[in-house]
Amino acid sequence: MSVQEETAAGSTEAAAEEPLEVWIDQDLCTGDGICAQYAPEVFELDIDGLAYVKSSDDELLAEPGATTRVPLPVLNDVVDSAKECPGDCIHVRRISDKVEVFGPDAA
Repeated sequence: MSVQEETAAGSTEAAAEEPLEVWIDQDLCTGDGICAQYAPEVFELDIDGLAYVKSSDDELLAEPGATTRVPLPVLNDVVDSAKECPGDCIHVRRISDKVEVFGPDAA
């Protein structure tokens, strides 16, 4: 494993210590569907061609700014989605303080 991969893995593990939520800014979504390929449990493309998050009950959450909790088993897939998203529209943040830990606004 490279140093970059180890750092990324460490960041993901550290972030997993607190509950996380994810949301998509549909204004920036390019509709490539990379997120739905990485984490179909969390993301889905709707009929409008844009990606949305899904509830834990697999319900599409189409309202702007809708968030869903990131299930720990797919955390790495959600993080990879945020990193690979060509629209930089996937935001992963801590539930407790709303600080973005992965995505375009992460520190």
